[in-house]
Amino acid sequence: MSTNLKQALATLAAGALFGFGLSLSGMVRPEVVLSFLRFEDWGLMLVMGGAVAVVLIAYQGAPRLLQRPLLGGGFEQQNRPWNRDTAVGAALFGVGWGLCGVCPGPAIAGLGTGNLDLLWAVGGIALGALAQGLRAK
Repeated sequence: MSTNLKQALATLAAGALFGFGLSLSGMVRPEVVLSFLRFEDWGLMLVMGGAVAVVLIAYQGAPRLLQRPLLGGGFEQQNRPWNRDTAVGAALFGVGWGLCGVCPGPAIAGLGTGNLDLLWAVGGIALGALAQGLRAK
């Protein structure tokens, strides 16, 4: 099997695991996310904390245990300094998240649960990204 196919299948499997976890945790339901943002439901804090812990362990441990990634390439670190655009972008993302109650990943995963109302959020996310891309040119 070619490396590209292996990478595509690994990405598909990881995406399916991610979507299943988002759906199981309730993060695909805007009302659950909004109750978390109003400090009424702390369950999503456990979900996000668990995800951060797993990623921290994987990103710190994998380069020490493996000489190179399983599917090729290399371990690289990308350090980007904070700047005004990062701060403004983070603030705008937070406002958008708070207003619609969904993040991009959970919005897409929520479509898989049949919540087609999330198409509005996904469309808005795409429109905002397009506007930023046009602004950056």
